[in-house]
Amino acid sequence: MKIAVTGMGIISAIGTTVEENFNALKNRDSGISDLENIDTVHKGVLKFGEIKLTNSELADILHLPENHNFSRTTLLGAYAAQKAVENAGIKNINDYPTGLVSSTSVGGMDKTEQYFYEYFDNPEIRRFITSHDAGDVSHKIADILGIEGIVTTISTACSSAANAVMFGARLIASGQLERVIVGGSDALSKFTINGFNTLMILTDTYNTPFDNNRKGLNLGEAAAYLVLESDKIVKEQNREILAYLSGFGNANDAYHQTASSEDGEGAFLAMEKALKMADISPENIDYINVHGTATPNNDLSEGRALLQIFGKNVPHFSSTKPYTGHTLAAAAAIEAVYSILALRHNVVYPNLNFKDKMEEFDLIPTTELTEKEIHTVLSNSFGFGGNCSSLIFSKF
Repeated sequence: MKIAVTGMGIISAIGTTVEENFNALKNRDSGISDLENIDTVHKGVLKFGEIKLTNSELADILHLPENHNFSRTTLLGAYAAQKAVENAGIKNINDYPTGLVSSTSVGGMDKTEQYFYEYFDNPEIRRFITSHDAGDVSHKIADILGIEGIVTTISTACSSAANAVMFGARLIASGQLERVIVGGSDALSKFTINGFNTLMILTDTYNTPFDNNRKGLNLGEAAAYLVLESDKIVKEQNREILAYLSGFGNANDAYHQTASSEDGEGAFLAMEKALKMADISPENIDYINVHGTATPNNDLSEGRALLQIFGKNVPHFSSTKPYTGHTLAAAAAIEAVYSILALRHNVVYPNLNFKDKMEEFDLIPTTELTEKEIHTVLSNSFGFGGNCSSLIFSKF
């Protein structure tokens, strides 16, 4: 099964457009910095992949009324989804049966934590109560886009957007829809900052994926969406194809609530399923955008899974999280955009901050911008609870 990708939209700590993000990746421009938009005891101590636009600025871009009840997650998501639709050149979103599969983990938590103690006393801010749940994000994005078809939400931690892509592809393959906007959005919030800090997997410096001395991740915020379209639309609308989604796989190793299995079983199974669906061998993968969170557990687990799949011939791989931070449910979507850009421009992005290879195995990520012919890219995203997903994008 191959599904055409015809549009992309993104906003992250390294840019508000696809082009800005790509230029930052090429030029090693990281978006990891100190917090500006959130007041927390961790401000100035921990570093984050924060988008510097304020909620007011985002609302103005979207032309929202002053009394709107959009959470930051929704603001970011609506922006990126609009850009994806524009990029695809879609004039009438409902000229073909169209749906939205969106993902988030934070949802409207930023507004809930901001106003929780005021809801009883201040009627003016009660409108934000309904913006808390994850589904509200999806429905508001669908309303902004004018989508009249299927709208649904996926929340499987850090693999959420990958699973949204998969579900959207299945909706097209099964004939239920001709077009699906797929992706994810997550904003920074005190809830996630405190939660990840409690797990002791945040670093007070810059994250260093696959480095022997890695200390943990930098949380980030972002949103990205892809437009998936059927062969029918591509032919009738003479659509430019950015890439094909040619394979995907999801597996759950059910090892631990917040840790991957040390032998990488879930990651291995997800990659194996994706390769089987794409009907290609491991040696056909030219670049891997690894999950690469820079936590001790993830990089060990993913590395062992890579060796199990590829043996001694692991292709060029790198993590782009040193640029954006770990953006939770949005991670797979922004990294899908990066994977497609790598495919279209024949480049492997440098894995920033790497110094010493891990003592457990002989794996070294690509540390310099590398130009090579790329036909197929594998993108990995692994979530809490062992929910592991892999996507394969190809030129044909």
